[in-house]
Amino acid sequence: MRILAGWLLLWPLCAVASGTASVTIYLAGDSTMAEKLEERRPETGWGEKLPKFFDAGVSVENHARDGLSTRTFIEAGRWKSLIDKVRPGDYVFIQFGHNDGRQAKDSYTPPDDFRRNLAGFVADVRARQATPVLLTPVMRRQFDDRGELQDTHGPYPQIVRKLAAEQSVALIDMHRGSARVLREYGVEESKKLFLFLAPGTNPNYPQGIEDNTHFSPLGAEEMAALTVDALRELLPDLARHLKGKPAETSAMHALRRNSESWEGAEPWWRVLFDMRREAVIGVSPRQAS
Repeated sequence: MRILAGWLLLWPLCAVASGTASVTIYLAGDSTMAEKLEERRPETGWGEKLPKFFDAGVSVENHARDGLSTRTFIEAGRWKSLIDKVRPGDYVFIQFGHNDGRQAKDSYTPPDDFRRNLAGFVADVRARQATPVLLTPVMRRQFDDRGELQDTHGPYPQIVRKLAAEQSVALIDMHRGSARVLREYGVEESKKLFLFLAPGTNPNYPQGIEDNTHFSPLGAEEMAALTVDALRELLPDLARHLKGKPAETSAMHALRRNSESWEGAEPWWRVLFDMRREAVIGVSPRQAS
């Protein structure tokens, strides 16, 4: 019995050492997170970039699919397929809202139903003794004539925030975090984060494309880096499996350069901390105080 007990205690360590993941992160979401077919490249879902940040103790299964809302994710059988695989100690990252609020699309889900679906997801994950993580939807690249970023998601991000607070669910506020990144890049430079291709430059898009919703490889990496930075504060047990130092996105590099060059500016490390904190809980230290 003592030998058996010893093996049970050592099993998680052996799993990491042998390269077998002991924890799985399941991703449930839409096209901004989803893995892409080769004929859609270089479009990239941010969930595709997430595995590179973790050691061998964590695997990532991306169940996100293009065009789905909370309702159609359930109706397509995607949620059942995911939840049936979840085991105690796993994590499920849930990010919807992009397609739920599009009233002209078949994916439309009224706000009350959206909340109910999210609450059901949370309950299902907890019933499996796993950890649900709610993420607000990422921003679209939509600037007005004055260069101000415009939100297109209506009440849906706030529904996610409120549900997370009411049910004590871990929240990564990608809506606010991605907005900060887009603003730091600016109107023109932020095109690099999305699927912008001139005609004749890519065989998958011979006529070119200007897509303000779906990410380029750079944009996907920026969004994944925001998620990872949030995890370091929000989920320390999972963060133990992150590789290397905290990720620093290109927008964060810009913040550091700018704050070092502005006389009397706030130190870059404080600006960086505020940005990460805002991505996690949607409130900067100054607002919270």
